Amino acid sequence: MKSRPLAVVLSIVAAFCLFYGCAAARPAGPENTSVAAPSAPVEETRPAEIAPESPGGLTEEELLLEDELGWENQQNEHFYSVADPLEKFNRAMFVLNDKLYFWLMKPVAQGYRAVVPRVARSAVMNFFLNAGAPIRIVNNILQGKGRNAEAEWARFLYNSTVGVLGFGNPAAAHPGLAPREEDLGQTLAVYGIGDGFFIFWPLLGPSTLRDTVGMAGDRFLSPLGYVEPLELSLGISSYNVINNLSFHIGDYESLKDAALDPYASFRNAYIQSRQTKIKR
Repeated sequence: MKSRPLAVVLSIVAAFCLFYGCAAARPAGPENTSVAAPSAPVEETRPAEIAPESPGGLTEEELLLEDELGWENQQNEHFYSVADPLEKFNRAMFVLNDKLYFWLMKPVAQGYRAVVPRVARSAVMNFFLNAGAPIRIVNNILQGKGRNAEAEWARFLYNSTVGVLGFGNPAAAHPGLAPREEDLGQTLAVYGIGDGFFIFWPLLGPSTLRDTVGMAGDRFLSPLGYVEPLELSLGISSYNVINNLSFHIGDYESLKDAALDPYASFRNAYIQSRQTKIKR
């Protein structure tokens, strides 16, 4: 069937979202023409010719991304670790995802950024961030964070109406309505469920046994999980991946090049950032 190849390609792109989101998250108000990988945050001076374009301030999505690896800017007295009994398999999957990034994601994102204005890409980013509100609202409730749940709900209603389905972001003017990433993996941790072990999924990227279960559960809370047919759902998810990556081209390579052992760096970055989110 002609739709099969398309579904496979879209599945690869959509699934790669988590890999990029968890691993390559780095505050990127600026855009640049080099590409970087998720690892330990390293301050570096970029040549003027590849200096990122200044957005005039971080968007809420960029603040979420900054929050993911903010642990690196803190003095952690205790380094949290998770068992990695599948290290050989995980390293192989890291290489696979790395190739997908350079061979597929980066070229597509670069072309997309070249033809789509930043204002349009920001509107799309706002829309998908707003669409993720159900996941954050439910998990805030499950964690007993009533005020955060109320703020998320108010933000969702405000941006969905005044912001026209979330493409606008009028709630950004109200600091109390800023989104805080919450997911089922964090909720399970709050209830005392341990990490299990680290696993680097092909296409999906870094995770733990607990976070993998949480990721599957969050799918039922995401509006994208109910879009039919499957090809359309994958296409929408793929577009979200490319749009987000267009703001962060250059981060993945920079972080990867700065690490002596990229796999270990990305694994540790993921584990420490998850701990930061769980404890806050």
